[in-house]
Amino acid sequence: MSDREARTGPVVTGDSALSASLGRRAVVLVGNPAAPYSRGLRIARSLADSGFRVEIAAVAADGIPDAEADGQITIRRYRPSGPFAPMAATYRAPAGPAVAPATSGRRPPRIVRAMRGAGAAMRRWVFWPHTVRGWWATIARDLEPADLYHACGSLAVAPALAARERDRRAGRSSRVIYDAIDDVVGGNNTIGMPSAVRAVIRRREGRWARAADGRITVNDALAATLGARWQIDGLPVVVPNWPQPAAPAGDRPDLIRAALGLPRDTRIVVFQGRLGPNLGLDAAAAAILEVPDTVLCLIGFGRGYAASLARDADPRYAGHHRTLPAVHPDEILAWTASADAAVVPLPPVSANQRASTPNKFWEAIAAGTPVVIGPDLPVMGELVRTFDLGVVAVSLGATDLAAAIKLVLDVAPGVAIARRERILSVARERFAWPVAESRYRALVTNILDSPAAGRHGAR
Repeated sequence: MSDREARTGPVVTGDSALSASLGRRAVVLVGNPAAPYSRGLRIARSLADSGFRVEIAAVAADGIPDAEADGQITIRRYRPSGPFAPMAATYRAPAGPAVAPATSGRRPPRIVRAMRGAGAAMRRWVFWPHTVRGWWATIARDLEPADLYHACGSLAVAPALAARERDRRAGRSSRVIYDAIDDVVGGNNTIGMPSAVRAVIRRREGRWARAADGRITVNDALAATLGARWQIDGLPVVVPNWPQPAAPAGDRPDLIRAALGLPRDTRIVVFQGRLGPNLGLDAAAAAILEVPDTVLCLIGFGRGYAASLARDADPRYAGHHRTLPAVHPDEILAWTASADAAVVPLPPVSANQRASTPNKFWEAIAAGTPVVIGPDLPVMGELVRTFDLGVVAVSLGATDLAAAIKLVLDVAPGVAIARRERILSVARERFAWPVAESRYRALVTNILDSPAAGRHGAR
């Protein structure tokens, strides 16, 4: 078995357009550094296994190469240019040290700060998504033509549509798939926006979605919401970001305790992925103080990484809270399997968060690790209850969340092993990447074999 087959399952072949795609080029556009990005990498590998020459076109970041490879896949990171370049997001290598912003030492008057804040908000609202428009400009100038553009999220769909339009003017038949990885209109980032601004974003994203040749999203709840909002025939194809399940529970690694120098009888609760606000990290840190002989380990990246390291050093959390840098998607299941439980304490602060099934949730299931989630998350909550994947906490209060964690941890060793084996069995039968991948391949075959379906989209 090849390394790729070990990661993603056997290569699927057939007499479809995919098996005849040798020589065709596909670009997976990602509006972040993809360093790495599990969904973009999973999609890219599927296309490469189907015979495409694949590039992941991502955003340049400090401390990360502008070009590298994953097997036959080329990863290129484009630096923002043009008039929007100063508004671009600033990215750094995920495992790098936290860097504090430079300060002049003298704080501007309050009225000046207020005016600057209002101006920044107006720029964000008027030019949404302002952080990637400089990246769009570079993509428009430097990206080589392709037969298929897969846009991961709303930050990437406009340059994909623009590339298709450019290709068609040159006589090339290109296609665009819009991968709606979340509900951008109902997301955390739009909570504080005026309703008129959200309406503009809704219309803009709807135009992009309708202009695409194919549309996918990550779960049934989002497919229903987005399909109704976009006013399209049918629903987006549901392609969850399911990993390939880990090895049987008896082969469970112990990477976290080894990395942190912890004894084997210390219990590990893991939270992994992006670190930042509105993720329930404060609630999880408070709860773990009420769970004996247990450490909360955060494995992640993002703007909350420095705050997590600071909490490690806080005497109140000493011995209970530890932070490790993010690991590659190919390795994350082994690290998650090293934990005794995974916590996904998302507060239900937005429609998108309530309907979410984040990667960390699926990765815990694929690792056989039982999950603890917060209340009022109906999609994840139904899955946890239906398949007995863990516990839904009564609230995100420290005592209630701690009680839910204890329900998972305080079981006999034999019970814990049997539970892992059962969760792994569910993952293999229902939530494995080959199942989701087959839906994606069918969509790609359909749009490549059919006349152009999307209308030409405007930016």
